Amino acid sequence: MQTIFSGIQPTASGGITLGNYLGALKQFIELQNDYNCYFCIVDQHAITIPQDRLELRKNIRSLAAIYVAAGLNPEKSTIFIQSEVPAHAQAGWMMQCVSYIGELERMTQFKDKSSGKEGVVAGLLTYPPLMAADILLYGTDLVPVGDDQKQHIELTRDLAERFNKKYNDIFTIPDIRISKNAARIMSLAEPTKKMSKSDENQKATIFVLDEPKVIEKKIKSSVTDSEGIVKFDKDNKPGISNLLSIYSAFTGETILQLEQKFEGKNYGDFKQAVADVVIEGLRPLRERYHEILNSEELDQILDNGAQKANMVANKMLKKMENAMGLGRKRK
Repeated sequence: MQTIFSGIQPTASGGITLGNYLGALKQFIELQNDYNCYFCIVDQHAITIPQDRLELRKNIRSLAAIYVAAGLNPEKSTIFIQSEVPAHAQAGWMMQCVSYIGELERMTQFKDKSSGKEGVVAGLLTYPPLMAADILLYGTDLVPVGDDQKQHIELTRDLAERFNKKYNDIFTIPDIRISKNAARIMSLAEPTKKMSKSDENQKATIFVLDEPKVIEKKIKSSVTDSEGIVKFDKDNKPGISNLLSIYSAFTGETILQLEQKFEGKNYGDFKQAVADVVIEGLRPLRERYHEILNSEELDQILDNGAQKANMVANKMLKKMENAMGLGRKRK
């Protein structure tokens, strides 16, 4: 069985937008039935920017609860917190030592996040080797990512091949997995841009933990057009097209079926229908989230996940250390 690894950073508001849920997390739930899956809360990546320690711990637990509430099954997937598996940081340092400064400085996300700043933490530059370590420790075959992460996975492949060639052939070279069926959800305020958790406009983004009234208000205030026809046309009607994509992702109905369903309906009725579908679609997740958030069950899931991840990661870490000549040779 092939192995999949994926990680999400813990951030405020639960960190999971409607776009994250439909475009990624919902796909993970399906993948766990056919793959050996490791799903990580990558809290060490989160500290490349300043964090309040209490907020960070709250967000870590919140994201873990969302994972489980969304449908990730601890009987099928290994769910764990990155910092609870020390091999990630250890292997991350080793991958830094096979990385070149030039290739790290060329990373798009580093250039974007460091642009215009007087002081840039080293962790922002060395984020990609740690990400490579995350993936390579588990013999990962496939990494499900969005377009914005392709460059990081390509670097991971380069580093793995470089290590294999220079030291020992121990790493599986992971492939990028971009789901063709994953919904691409756009901003409600600027539907030509991807929905983002960092958007300053609070009306632009729906979070999976938003209350029903908040979801309804955001969808009703979403940008559309003046034509008044519910039709899918990304170029000329990006707002309506986005709402159609959201509706389709929750119900499984095709865009054509939805165009026929809402033929002759006004935008107000259509937006209300979209809001109702989203609210009902997220209701089980929200209810399960509040049930599990402060439970011993969640602690047990994370303890078990950390134990399994440590066992697997430590075996690969030992191979890496032996390949590089670190430590003492045991008799």
